[in-house]
Amino acid sequence: MTATFDEAVRARLRALLVRSVGAVFSAGADEVRPVGALSVRRRSVIVMNGITYVRGDATAPHGKGVKIVAHVCNDLGGWGKGFVLAISRRWGEPETAYRRWHRERAHNDFGLGAAQFVQVEPYVWVANLVGQRGMRTGRSTGVPVRYEAIDAALGRLADKAAALGASVHMPRIGCGLAGGSWQRVEPLVLRRLVERGIPVTVYDFGA
Repeated sequence: MTATFDEAVRARLRALLVRSVGAVFSAGADEVRPVGALSVRRRSVIVMNGITYVRGDATAPHGKGVKIVAHVCNDLGGWGKGFVLAISRRWGEPETAYRRWHRERAHNDFGLGAAQFVQVEPYVWVANLVGQRGMRTGRSTGVPVRYEAIDAALGRLADKAAALGASVHMPRIGCGLAGGSWQRVEPLVLRRLVERGIPVTVYDFGA
């Protein structure tokens, strides 16, 4: 069996896996290994249940076309800790828009479950999703995350992504300062975005 024939067989197998589980393979991938019924692992990329998990920075989203970078905000107008700092280091517009949105909340839709979309580059938008009630303090007895609000905001995100023909990129939203569990958030992402055919990439920074 020739090397050329071997490569052809491997290419065919990769194509079959792509069609069967929706995995994406980059040029030069030297190992493709199934991980469970609905996941494929390739180097630092995992495709699981239709969501692509990568190591990297969500403010530098991968791929071509229109992209929406989504994250969760609190409902107090606070912007100063967590992933929002990475956003502000890259783009100033999302923070400015969010603070104005909160300041003028008596006359707009700001509140739990709302979503604000800010264009920061010709093909990149940032989605400010209000899914956190207040902020955690040293005296807090619970966590600020509100899963029902994240669910509602993801529905609005899905509508925007569908209208733009965009892919969605995010950290594990609701699981940092908001104190949530990805086991609770992931099913919301699957139902609201993946089931509508919207490509989703989740970034684990420094993982």
